[in-house]
Amino acid sequence: MPAGNSVSTFNGVHYFAEGWKLVRLPGIRRYVIMPLLINIVLLGGAFIWLFQRLGQWIPALMSHIPDWLQWLSYLLWPLSVISIVLVFSYFFSTLANLIAAPFCGLLAEQLEGRLTGTPLPDSGWVGLIKDIPRIMKREFQKLGYYLPRALGLLLLHFIPGFGQTVAPVLWFLFSAWMLSVQYCDYPFDNHKVSFQQMRQALRQHKSANMQFGALVSLFTMIPIINLAILPVAVCGATAMWVDRYHAQHARR
Repeated sequence: MPAGNSVSTFNGVHYFAEGWKLVRLPGIRRYVIMPLLINIVLLGGAFIWLFQRLGQWIPALMSHIPDWLQWLSYLLWPLSVISIVLVFSYFFSTLANLIAAPFCGLLAEQLEGRLTGTPLPDSGWVGLIKDIPRIMKREFQKLGYYLPRALGLLLLHFIPGFGQTVAPVLWFLFSAWMLSVQYCDYPFDNHKVSFQQMRQALRQHKSANMQFGALVSLFTMIPIINLAILPVAVCGATAMWVDRYHAQHARR
């Protein structure tokens, strides 16, 4: 993996695939354990509960469709299911990320040091404990950016016909962007790059970041596989950071 001396031409698909390889690196696996366990408990339990409730929620949601749009029910039913699963998966993955944030930051730090050959200062558990207040403040910054936009999309969903058709598509695109922001932020934050600067940097390579986030979003909806997605996404995003952003934004 290059150490950031030139901007990579790899796309988001490449970095997502890299994440699955990097979680298995010797010396990195022990930093994967805590994010993996947190994700298994939260996302696994949430999806078991969700699939027990879908049979009740979907008919209730479809009852809001006016009679003159009933002919579209064959299309709106699967879109409603997709929309609920998207919202649900993103909500609980966000909750898992919030709880696992210090461990994800440590994973990103250790992996970056491995890929660049230059470990960051204050690495390890002592650095992790010291940085918890800053890391949690950053997580709430991301929530503040996310919640107003998510609320707008949820309200759109209640517009009969139009909202239920368009909202799942817009939610998927929004989730792709937010998941890219969520996971790429760990290496940026390790280098004390502000949240606003990080978003500006990601917009410069928005296509690759949207590809990466879209794949994370898709795999977050797949039972069993989604249990491993948190550390995989952190590793993939860290590889992207090293290739695309390290040279310009890393602390000297």
